[in-house]
Amino acid sequence: MMKTMRTGLMFGAILLAVGACGRLEDVGKAPDFTSIRDGDEYYAMMSRPLPISLDPVTPTGGASLWNGGRESLLGDRRAMTQGDILTVVIEIDDSAEISNSTDRSRSGSESMSITQLFGIPQRINEDLPDGASLSPGVDTNSTSSASGDGSVSRNEKLELRIAATVTGVLPNGILQIVGKQEVRVNFELRELLVTGYVRPQDISRQNEITYDKIAAARISYGGRGQITDVQQPRYGQQIADIILPF
Repeated sequence: MMKTMRTGLMFGAILLAVGACGRLEDVGKAPDFTSIRDGDEYYAMMSRPLPISLDPVTPTGGASLWNGGRESLLGDRRAMTQGDILTVVIEIDDSAEISNSTDRSRSGSESMSITQLFGIPQRINEDLPDGASLSPGVDTNSTSSASGDGSVSRNEKLELRIAATVTGVLPNGILQIVGKQEVRVNFELRELLVTGYVRPQDISRQNEITYDKIAAARISYGGRGQITDVQQPRYGQQIADIILPF
């Protein structure tokens, strides 16, 4: 048994050491950017989209200065094919407040005594130990109470704009978009990720779409670097929080 425990501790120490070595490589270095050639956006831009007929070019006269093409001055330049870029506007200002309160109480009392029954209680009291008596014979008292109070208050506000790429067009014409943005300030890297599905009709003439029109939206705003690393509990503390029962 002791040998098994010793082996387990050694194995855990090795895992912690390996993880620490990986972290030591980043000491004194700024977080690296994610390669722009490894994501779905790059693949979508490099792949040739399937031919579609959403924007047919109407033949016009030779002297006309306008046509229905996307490259014309008044043409529709909204994203509609794989590899196109559009702007996602994220303006979240949500608040919620819930409050519940409960209060319950109950009390009960019962008493039964036998003081006179042909002198029998007095005779029995003489044979009972000191302090014992049949008067009162039974006396019970119970009290219970419960109260609860709970409240939830949340306030979130986020305003962001990010360029997203159309990574695919579904058979029903819905566009799949992915947007990634990384901003590094000193030794802290801020990351923004947006994915989801949008309808071409919901894209404005400015080639923008708001987050509330994105189906299955996944919005992530976080970071990595020295500040984020300091705010996270150490590996040992995280393991102890999981293992310890109290």
